[in-house]
Amino acid sequence: MASEIKDSEEKPINGGHPDDFQVSGPRNLSKPTWRDIINSSWRDEKYKRTVMACFIQAVYLVELDRQEKREGEAALAPKWWEPFKYKMAEVLVDKRDGSVFGAIFEWDRSAALSDLLLIRPRKAPRAVVALRGTLLRGPTMRRDIEDDLRILTTENLRGSCRFKITLEVVRNAVARHGSANVYMTGHSLGAGLVLQVGKALAEEEIYVEAHLFNPPSVSLAMGLRSIGEKMELLWKGAVDMARAILPKKKSEGFDEKDDDSSSSVVCEELRKWVPHLYVNDSDYICCYYNDESNKENSGKLVEGREEVKSVVAKLYVMSKGPRKFLEAHGLQQWWSVESELQMGLNSSRLIQRQLSSLGVSPQLKESRR
Repeated sequence: MASEIKDSEEKPINGGHPDDFQVSGPRNLSKPTWRDIINSSWRDEKYKRTVMACFIQAVYLVELDRQEKREGEAALAPKWWEPFKYKMAEVLVDKRDGSVFGAIFEWDRSAALSDLLLIRPRKAPRAVVALRGTLLRGPTMRRDIEDDLRILTTENLRGSCRFKITLEVVRNAVARHGSANVYMTGHSLGAGLVLQVGKALAEEEIYVEAHLFNPPSVSLAMGLRSIGEKMELLWKGAVDMARAILPKKKSEGFDEKDDDSSSSVVCEELRKWVPHLYVNDSDYICCYYNDESNKENSGKLVEGREEVKSVVAKLYVMSKGPRKFLEAHGLQQWWSVESELQMGLNSSRLIQRQLSSLGVSPQLKESRR
């Protein structure tokens, strides 16, 4: 789940640093103009995807700038958010090692006015919370890998301090700007964290648009869970047999209300939250989301509306792009002009499990009474 950020010792390309926006950033990107007020670029899914990916790249570089003591004009990170008329309002710091793992970007009104953008373009969020993935660099590698292992073994990051920090930051942003004006985005490990935070917010009936690039889908727990699922089927069979034998008595330990009502409430709320997942089939970390053998009933796009029959996600699959693993797991492919994507509403078993795996929060239970 490591990033594709190049090592700082790599030789510059075309006279510039390899991570400079002018060297490796998106090409043919027009500057926002007053016309965006009427016909916003943010209506274009490709433009939105590009901006989200660039904000994540900025977070990677904020941490690398910190490690390599690049400041002022030498800093690389600001060039990745300034073209979109946003500013970095706050950084998210891991208390364990002091590293920057995320940032909040807010619409920069003063920068927009300098280009005669009098109001924020339609569909442009007021705030974006962006989270980076793993950096295989000494100062932060240990804590990054620690959270990687949480995903690999439990598929849950609620025990990480990064989860708590991110959840609180997004809640505060929603309180200031409203949920419709806040986006979340992340790459690799950061995408896994965004997924966990988005689920927690959905349980509180807070729905924030989320963009997940190369979200981790592999898990050591999957093999164990498959065994557990078989045991669960055997257990249910035993329960059904006991109920058939004792139809008028409630068997001890067999509560008919059980967890069904709670599960249905969770699914009902998560149907209202449809994250955007960006995957490459050549990236073994995220390819399982698009595994044909795990497809269930997918939704349809009907007259611009989403007809969602079950818990689904908008799945964007790289149909033409990098095929080597490091590039396939990288971030740059998501703003590359050569890349081509296929999009649809997807409801694989993995997505069902990921989006329905958490219990109902106390707040949601209370609201449903």
